[in-house]
Amino acid sequence: MKWLIGRQPILNPQERVSGYELLFRTPLAQQAKIDDPSYATASVILGVLSGFGVQQILGGHRGFINVDREFLFSDAIELMPREQTVLEILETVEPSDAVVERCRHLASAGFHLALDDHQFDPAFERLYRLVEIVKVDLILSPVDKLAEAIAQLRPYPIKLLAEKVETREQFRRCLDLGFHYFQGYYFARPAVLERRRVIESSGTLLKILRLLAQDADIRELELAFREGPDLTYRLLVLVNSVAFGFRERIASVRHAISILGRQQMRRWLQLALFASADQRGLDNPLLDAAAVRATFMERLACSLPDHRQGGDRPEQAFMVGVLSLLDALYDVSMAELVRVLNLSEEVSAALLERGGVLGSLLAIVERMERLETEEAWALLKGLGITQEQVSEAQWRAFAWRST
Repeated sequence: MKWLIGRQPILNPQERVSGYELLFRTPLAQQAKIDDPSYATASVILGVLSGFGVQQILGGHRGFINVDREFLFSDAIELMPREQTVLEILETVEPSDAVVERCRHLASAGFHLALDDHQFDPAFERLYRLVEIVKVDLILSPVDKLAEAIAQLRPYPIKLLAEKVETREQFRRCLDLGFHYFQGYYFARPAVLERRRVIESSGTLLKILRLLAQDADIRELELAFREGPDLTYRLLVLVNSVAFGFRERIASVRHAISILGRQQMRRWLQLALFASADQRGLDNPLLDAAAVRATFMERLACSLPDHRQGGDRPEQAFMVGVLSLLDALYDVSMAELVRVLNLSEEVSAALLERGGVLGSLLAIVERMERLETEEAWALLKGLGITQEQVSEAQWRAFAWRST
């Protein structure tokens, strides 16, 4: 399966990109039939946060995301970077007291708010004072009938966005009427971005959620993540999305968990569980191979003569093992993975150049997988690891599901 997200540019009066609307898409259609708006929103947010990454899909621009009433009240919204997120409140949402109060809270927290496909209605007066943008659909509200509706909105501190602009004439008319933003086929159709996707096992997601509810320690959480090797990659993408601007390089899964924090992790897992529609889990052979390789490397790292002095090298070795096969799983280069995931220098050198101790461990495991035992033994001798320790580590790796 693949992550699929439609991305349509939103332009300013100078026809320069000001933001992107992010749209739910399915593998079988360029335009999605959305029966469940909350599921669609969850899929889009999850794809942005842990499929592509905020920086890659938005750059420095804002992202417009549709939200229905259910999702408006969801904690999952808090995962998105506030300064880059515009919540488009769907036209089906009634301006109740609860909705107004929720919007007031989100606005004060730093989120941008917009009303989608909107036509003036006095019942929305309180929301007009909270939202930043009102989107006007030119099919529902033709240009030659807009002047009166716009005049009714003028007293409020809002900006107007014309959507479904299909001709140069429509653009010029809206520009003359004072619109601030523009979106439509005249400028660009939604581009469908895709990235290969492997759905997590729902059982693993539920287990981690249960551990969080029990206030489990970080070691237990780390072990649970190992039951779903794809989650390691997704965790690292997420950390770089929600901790945008974070400059400390990530050295291990435990390090990533500590950066993310329990509340953000809980929101992400709930979102992933809600958006998951596949139960294949670890049936993908590449994921199984990554888990075996990672466990093998971890056990070898525990056998290093200097391991008695402590340190997190086994955890780093495990992460290197998982990531070393994910370039094939996601159809992206290892150089791109290393760049996007903000990995430590030692981990990066291991993955790109087989450099350092971690790189030597990876090279050993790769040779063992290809049955190039003589080359593997030579490397092992240089690290001070015995053949007996290798046999023990390999046995534990193949039994990783039960460890």
